[in-house]
Amino acid sequence: MPTTVNQEAVNDRPVIGILTQLVSDEAMQPFGRTYIPSSYVKYLESGGSRVMPIRLTLTTAEYENIFQKINGLILIGGAADLEKSDFAKVAKIFYRLAVMANDAGDFFPIWGTCMGMQLLTVLVAQENLLECTTAENIAMPLNLTTEGTSSRMFKDFPDELMKALTSEPLTGNFHRFGVTVKTFQENERLHNFFSLLSTNVAENGVHFVSTIEGKRYPFYGVQWHPEVNRFQWNRKLNFPHSRHAVQLSSLLAEFFVNEGRRSLHQFDNPEEEDSSLIYNYTPVYAANFTAYQQIYFF
Repeated sequence: MPTTVNQEAVNDRPVIGILTQLVSDEAMQPFGRTYIPSSYVKYLESGGSRVMPIRLTLTTAEYENIFQKINGLILIGGAADLEKSDFAKVAKIFYRLAVMANDAGDFFPIWGTCMGMQLLTVLVAQENLLECTTAENIAMPLNLTTEGTSSRMFKDFPDELMKALTSEPLTGNFHRFGVTVKTFQENERLHNFFSLLSTNVAENGVHFVSTIEGKRYPFYGVQWHPEVNRFQWNRKLNFPHSRHAVQLSSLLAEFFVNEGRRSLHQFDNPEEEDSSLIYNYTPVYAANFTAYQQIYFF
């Protein structure tokens, strides 16, 4: 019998949006109202994507318009109220749009790092379930679950890296709060929506959720920071820079950008696209007053 090959269309010029964060640090205030650390930008660019910074001051209609042009979204780490802040409100708009789009067969991925992952759990659970899970300035291996080894996120990793991931300190943690494994397992909305890929143990002995991915949706969350492995160098902070740590960061960046390639959203014309990208902004050297090497301010 003849077979038909389902050739899925691929977008080889993906643009991933990054939501800006509100400046709260006094030392950063002279430079702008919102910011994006350059490590997240470089992380996506290294995976083969371009970046569109998304400000927190636009209208819902403007965000709906942006959604139709970008091919994925990253919710970065930082500090913000996960229910009332502008960051949370804008993320909620994109989350709803992404759920509706994916339900309609219009593929759109979202990634949350650290606070970004925490925010994804708030959006899915429809309540803030965070507890004290302090893992401040510590690099750890992951305790992978059975779902983790067969996950979309990790399934193409070489065996050597999978072994290193569970035995070497490849994941940098810089957080005070998180979702406990107990809460995750007891919350119907969370465990129905996400697969639990890995756990870790906090300084207070509590087991917390460290990696998740959507069961039906291309939504991903890590409580740790893959971008720092290659792009942050503060000597006082435990940023993993080993060969395996760099490889982990590289493969995850490529994984998420490849998810973005499956989105066929596009800008109306090349001029609009070019004017929307991060290349129009110059990062500020910030290693002398922050933990970041460079920061984009807006």
